[in-house]
Amino acid sequence: MSADRIQGALAFLREAERLKSTLRSGFTSGGRPESTAEHSWRLCLMALVFADEFENIDLLRLIKLCIVHDLGEALSGDIPAIYQTGDMNKSAQERADLEVLTQALDAKKRAEIIELWEEYETAASPEAVLAKGLDKLETILQHVQGKNPQDFDYAFNLGYGQKQTSAHPFLATLRAILDEETQAQADAAKGKR
Repeated sequence: MSADRIQGALAFLREAERLKSTLRSGFTSGGRPESTAEHSWRLCLMALVFADEFENIDLLRLIKLCIVHDLGEALSGDIPAIYQTGDMNKSAQERADLEVLTQALDAKKRAEIIELWEEYETAASPEAVLAKGLDKLETILQHVQGKNPQDFDYAFNLGYGQKQTSAHPFLATLRAILDEETQAQADAAKGKR
């Protein structure tokens, strides 16, 4: 790798580090806001842990998709699903931010990252379909596990990401377990109000 490519890669990595400070709507079990980097880390861990349940899947590709799926949020941040509206084009914003974020990379690596993101965004492969479903499930898992504020809307999660989590039988199995936990949290939250 040439010195210029190394410097470009380091510049990209320095910018991507912003994901560590990009906060999401979920909270950790310790009660602090979760970062996008933490979400992406556990999403990759889920892909690894459950990989044996997915036949004929390229695990490396699945993990790459999980790594890049929220990279664009490093610049404009995360927009929680509960606040997304029909007139909002989150995908276009993330794509534009990804173009900016990757501009220091060499052309081949930049194209690879953008192509992986587009594959994820359009669910263009079996791995991308799984990545999208696991993404929703990781979010729900964090919402169930996190130490959330009293007014946290657990009921929203019962309808969240149904299409993506029903795309594979094992995702549906995980979803059923997490929905039970979510319903229990929702019921408990109602009792505290």
